[in-house]
Amino acid sequence: MTDIKKKRLVTKIEVLLICLAVVFIVCQVILDLAIPGFMSNITKLIKQTDTQVPQILSEGGLMILCAIGSGLCSIIVGFAMARLSAGVTRNIRNNIFVKVSELGVSEVQKFSTASLITRTTNDVRQVAMFIAFGLQVIIKAPIMATLAIVKIVGKSWELSLATMVSVGLMLVVFLMVVLFVIPKFKKIQTQTDELNNVARENLLGIRVVHAFNAEDFEQNKFEKTNSNLTKTNLFVGRLMSAVNPFMSFVMNGLSLVIFVIGAFLINSAGDLEKIGVFGDIVVFSSYAIQVVISFMLLAVILFILPRAIVSMRRINEVLKTKSTIVSGDGDFETSAVGEIEFNGVSFSYPGAKEKVLEDISFKADRGQTIAIIGSTASGKSTLVNLLARFYDPTNGEILVDNVNISNYKLEDLYNKIGYISQTSTILSGTIYDNVSLGNGSNGKPSREDVLEAIKISQAEDFVLAREKNIDDDINQGGTNLSGGQKQRLNIARAIAKKPEILIFDDSFSALDYKTDKLLRKALKKELSGTTIVIVAQRIGTIKDADLILVLDNGKIVGKGSHKELLNSCNVYKEIALSQLSEEELKDGSR
Repeated sequence: MTDIKKKRLVTKIEVLLICLAVVFIVCQVILDLAIPGFMSNITKLIKQTDTQVPQILSEGGLMILCAIGSGLCSIIVGFAMARLSAGVTRNIRNNIFVKVSELGVSEVQKFSTASLITRTTNDVRQVAMFIAFGLQVIIKAPIMATLAIVKIVGKSWELSLATMVSVGLMLVVFLMVVLFVIPKFKKIQTQTDELNNVARENLLGIRVVHAFNAEDFEQNKFEKTNSNLTKTNLFVGRLMSAVNPFMSFVMNGLSLVIFVIGAFLINSAGDLEKIGVFGDIVVFSSYAIQVVISFMLLAVILFILPRAIVSMRRINEVLKTKSTIVSGDGDFETSAVGEIEFNGVSFSYPGAKEKVLEDISFKADRGQTIAIIGSTASGKSTLVNLLARFYDPTNGEILVDNVNISNYKLEDLYNKIGYISQTSTILSGTIYDNVSLGNGSNGKPSREDVLEAIKISQAEDFVLAREKNIDDDINQGGTNLSGGQKQRLNIARAIAKKPEILIFDDSFSALDYKTDKLLRKALKKELSGTTIVIVAQRIGTIKDADLILVLDNGKIVGKGSHKELLNSCNVYKEIALSQLSEEELKDGSR
């Protein structure tokens, strides 16, 4: 259904970047750990009586080169991780977009729009932060800690014991923080969904909020959600804020313990050995601090990893969700064009016990106009949603051109159908962009097709009056258009597609009676070979239809022409008399 395809999260380029980062991280660690060795060599040279200044300068120069090399390695690693993060998160966003495009209406409603937006933005950003900063720490810290421990093993059991106790204390703190923090991060993301949902509702309903002086009500609702999120963030922040001071306390305490123990070791050593013991203690201190720094780096991960894990799980929930609307694999060429048939169709929404539609059966031939009318919640929109395959029927079958719609590839089915929903959908861009949206069965509509569709939909008067005609810009949501103008552009969009079947889901409601009549007249004249399905509330909109279906509580209680139903269907007659007088019904002028 879309030219955008799913991508592998980690491509060959990302794998190469990971390998590059690992190599330079190892090089950086080796260079960092080589520096204390040069310090030890300088100490030994100072101890010797025949040492020359150039020898000390040589060791110092090598130490400086190691520091410069470590810095360069750090820059390369940072670049590689930033590029890796950007590439992987780009692929994640792409895959979420494609997946959501494939999901059925029920799956999207299950997640909610606000949650899907959060998962595509905030959750992906958490994963990006982990890849950019956390991944290199996870690689670097164990390598640094392991090599540093290897360097100090066997030097002094007293000093080694002090180091191991420090490491043990840090591990205990890490474990406690992880146990408390991870559940809270999951709660934070859920509360972020709620906050986005409340803000989105307020923005979309801003006119209603102002009209009913409901600002205080909305503000209180937002404040409650915002306070809950703030409290959770404060709890996590306070807990995490104790980690860094504790790490600093352990590192400084370890340095103090090492030098206190070292003082006793130096004091117990002979006069000739004191300088050597001092040098060993300085080197041991450097390596011990490297071990502690490794665990301090892991402490940084405590700020990033738990939230990234929660975010990745939420992203996977979307990516692993299976759509209930599965595309068929058939490629059909039939002699029938624009034929519709419902055979014993029943439907109930997921999780609902009652049926919305029950035993719906009718047939429409090419070029016929089928109208559907009934009281509120009688199942009119649900019926056309089944025809457009936004849902699959619970029982029965729906045929288009004598083929079950579940056997069609979704792209092929939607090429046959032009759908105009109850709510007008206008995207940012020009009028031409909106009307020519998508690719129909005959390819993207030409400018001539767009102008013709605009003429048929009775939108020509206001479109041609604009400064740039069809090249004039429209605001997102059509905020610079009236309701009737937006509806006519939506109708033009479906007509420009040149489908076999046109579905109007209560799409005439925003039109005045004159425009309604002119539009129906133009449809009959210009699209005589197109099958039209109209859901409407007005009798005047549907009375000229070839077949009218009257729905009541999800069942067809009347079927026939306008005149036939006036005589045979009490429900239809009641609806008609509620809108028109008996004289107007007989006259039939409206």
